[in-house]
Amino acid sequence: MTGRTVDAVVIGAGPNGLVAANLLADAGWEVTVLEAADTPGGAVRSDRGVHPDHVHDLCSSFHPLAAASPVLQGLELERWGLRWSRAPAVLAHPLPDGRCAVLYQDPARTARGLEEFGAGDGAAYLRLVELWEELGADLIRALFTPLPPIRSGAALAARLRSAGGLRAVRTLALPVRRLAEEEFTGVGAPLLLAGCALHADLFPESPGSAAFGWLLAMLGQQVGWPVPAGGAQQLTRALVGRFRARGGSLRCGTPVTRVLLSDDRCTGVRTADGEQVFARRAVLADVPAPALYGELIGLSRLPARLRADLARFQWDHATFKVDWALSGPIPWRAAEAGRAGTVHLATGMDHLTRYAAQLATGQVPDRPFALLGQMTTADPGRSPAGTESAWAYTHLPQRVRGDAGGAGVGDHWDDDRRAAMVARLEAEVERLAPGFRDTVVARRVLAPPDLQRIDRSLEQGALNGGTAAVHQQLFFRPMPGTGRPETPVPGLYLASASAHPGGGVHGACGANAARAALWAGRPLVRRVLHPVWSALRRPGGRWP
Repeated sequence: MTGRTVDAVVIGAGPNGLVAANLLADAGWEVTVLEAADTPGGAVRSDRGVHPDHVHDLCSSFHPLAAASPVLQGLELERWGLRWSRAPAVLAHPLPDGRCAVLYQDPARTARGLEEFGAGDGAAYLRLVELWEELGADLIRALFTPLPPIRSGAALAARLRSAGGLRAVRTLALPVRRLAEEEFTGVGAPLLLAGCALHADLFPESPGSAAFGWLLAMLGQQVGWPVPAGGAQQLTRALVGRFRARGGSLRCGTPVTRVLLSDDRCTGVRTADGEQVFARRAVLADVPAPALYGELIGLSRLPARLRADLARFQWDHATFKVDWALSGPIPWRAAEAGRAGTVHLATGMDHLTRYAAQLATGQVPDRPFALLGQMTTADPGRSPAGTESAWAYTHLPQRVRGDAGGAGVGDHWDDDRRAAMVARLEAEVERLAPGFRDTVVARRVLAPPDLQRIDRSLEQGALNGGTAAVHQQLFFRPMPGTGRPETPVPGLYLASASAHPGGGVHGACGANAARAALWAGRPLVRRVLHPVWSALRRPGGRWP
């Protein structure tokens, strides 16, 4: 079968794919987006599948990176109905003794609470806020800019000098445990920062985990951790509405099974039903790097060195999630936790280290660290007044070697193993909120295979498109010597979270791919510079 020809084909209607499609359409390109699922959004979707009166987000819920992203801000999605909602407090970390560390959008209020955990901790926290005020704006611009970030990087370097130079760099390079030991005397601030760091697949002892935890905490101070009013689907709806208003075409239920190559150039795609959609200018793939290279191109067509690099690609952790429809607020022993949109569940830094070590050794944790979302607290329209839509998730190894809890939880998710993992997760909530289970009206269990069925890009529920560890970031993402959206195939671009800057709903991966395609479309670049650049980037030989 043959099909139409357009300027660009975008594979995947996740947020990165939709951002890329919008930017290409803004430039006047004729763009078609092909999405395998029946609905757009990828991991940014919501439904009423737990209870008809409760809205739940299927995967992504809180969006500090989206609210801070220059890419998404530039799309002016509020004109297409997007509205942000915020909980009274950003983040809480309750403790079994009834104390609670709370991150508020007001830094002074946050600092006052942390001072109660340790003398001088409030001032130490405010020093981290001052570092953000000095570096944050330029850091965000550099982070969301294609590599190398020449202009924003130069501005950031200049800021670093006045912010302490190498001492500031050392602070951000620290493991978050070491940062806690150097700067704080109590447990409150360290737990807030370490919990934020463990949103990614990092240890408290991982180099750079302090920077990741600091980034998420400071975004909470700057923009909060907002949610789209009405559900995560509203963010997707705004992106789709804007794209269609620019004349773009979106087709769901249309899996792409192959990218088409001709004379060493990508010329289009083939869908599962045999249709070919040709691209005059570019194909942008919002799919994980292993799917692009291993499936859509095919391992047999890759040079040997690229096959070897792809074999070393590391996924981030698998995920297990439970959604709850609750009859009332969660009965936290620490009342302050009830005001936060997000709650971290761990009894201390050693608990986090033990959990991370179990993941690293392939063990399903017996005492999981969990992230819990109180969605009605963050957005009152998510469920009837006096009730709560909530969820919690924890991470699991990608390859399970054993169960530290002794229940045989692992790769085979039958009803008994699902129930055992639910009990383990709910026990962590119950320790800090006695009577929680009595509020559960309905629940939905999403084991790793379920999350992958929801979004084919989520390998066993891996949320970040590949590990966030330093060996697979910047110029090492997704493989050594890449770091940019261009692939060794002219006309083909990686637009997913597997590309720099990685996971999170910020649109930068898609924007970087779109801008690279627009740049390559200039006559001088297309005819002279791009062939040279592509030849230099081809690892280990020509394409068959």
